[in-house]
Amino acid sequence: MADFIGDFWGLYVAGIVAFGLLLCLVLLLANRTVQQSGAPQLKGHVWDENLREYNNPLPLWWLVLFLGTIFFSIAYLVIYPGFGTWKSTPETDNGLRSEYAREMDSAKSVYNLGKHLGVSLEALATDDAAMKTGQRLFLTYCSQCHGSQGKGSKGYPNLADNDWLFGGSPETIKASITDGRAGVMTPFGTALSDEQKKDVANYVRSLSGLSADGDRATRGKDVFAANCTVCHGPDGKGALSMGEAFGALGAPNLTDNVWLHDNTEEAIIEGITKGRNAGPGSLESRMPAWKDFLSDSEAKIHILAAYVYSLSKK
Repeated sequence: MADFIGDFWGLYVAGIVAFGLLLCLVLLLANRTVQQSGAPQLKGHVWDENLREYNNPLPLWWLVLFLGTIFFSIAYLVIYPGFGTWKSTPETDNGLRSEYAREMDSAKSVYNLGKHLGVSLEALATDDAAMKTGQRLFLTYCSQCHGSQGKGSKGYPNLADNDWLFGGSPETIKASITDGRAGVMTPFGTALSDEQKKDVANYVRSLSGLSADGDRATRGKDVFAANCTVCHGPDGKGALSMGEAFGALGAPNLTDNVWLHDNTEEAIIEGITKGRNAGPGSLESRMPAWKDFLSDSEAKIHILAAYVYSLSKK
């Protein structure tokens, strides 16, 4: 999860909290007025004909209550976590961690996910009870990117079809969840001219039967052969079509009209230019590794892999 969680987010949360408290204090001071001698003065605001606003100060009890809420918030943020990366007081931190550990131990004894480790993923995928657990795990950890039904969205693979970048065997799915995946398409940048990129984009579209400029597609075939076949294969059917040794490349099949990002000429040109390797300046294409993030990760990953495998078999 290092892709999503970093020091910046702790400062981001702390900044929002501090700004909110400061804004409350400024609002309080801006509306605090001093008792005027003589008759109160009308401030010019009149509603419903006879409802008037005067410059009387706010009630003392209201000011004290407002200040109290600010001081309470500050004290709460010191005692309990809530201010960025501040972990709270040691006593509270230890107490919360102990309570969390007790609840996790209790959950492990109730659900006993480890009992599934000795079952093959193919067999586990047919176990209705285990798959209900797998679905809950998927909704908790995976649905944010892949959707609640695993059908993905732009940039996030559809796990419910039979189109796989790295392979759809149970062992490969488990490896993907455990260690993550990163796109490795090379950014061509200025290595290809704008015209060559347009030619290749039209040729790639033609491979899937999409509308394309015939002349550009013809020229693009030669550019593709010189630059793209090492990963996508001479026929554009992707790394998996060239054998298991090439599967780790994750180069997609360009002939099946299944698109992870988009199939427009502009989107294809953007991918060719910037790449899909999650590097600086590229279009990020990375799945995080879950082995170090999930508690009881071995059992959970085993069930998750079986559930993902079952999605493509329904």
